[in-house]
Amino acid sequence: MTMELRTGVNRKFESAPRVANRPVPTEQALLRRELGEVLREYRQRQGRTLREVSSDARVSLGYLSEVERGQKEASSELLSSICKALNVPLSHVLRLVADRVDFAEGRVPPRMRVPDSVPESLVRSELESARI
Repeated sequence: MTMELRTGVNRKFESAPRVANRPVPTEQALLRRELGEVLREYRQRQGRTLREVSSDARVSLGYLSEVERGQKEASSELLSSICKALNVPLSHVLRLVADRVDFAEGRVPPRMRVPDSVPESLVRSELESARI
């Protein structure tokens, strides 16, 4: 029995075929690095300093700096505290991080995809509204 029949996986091609216009992953995406970059972008857009955010989040300035640089993993409690200090929902931060990891791994996040075709229901509704 072949590997494909047993597992449903065809290992003939070690890597998936490349899709045009897909980013080429240069290195493995690190969650802590992507998370740190998103947090830093939020902080800088607000024009706030590390000292201000670390004080509001009740975390040391040095530790927050290491989190932003991707050198330390933030616990869920710490991440929640930083998000509250930045007045940003944790879900938004995590969604942005997930999108960045997708992109770094060569996938386009769902909300950035362009459909291949126009849905039939939309075509019908447009045709009906044009007849009126």
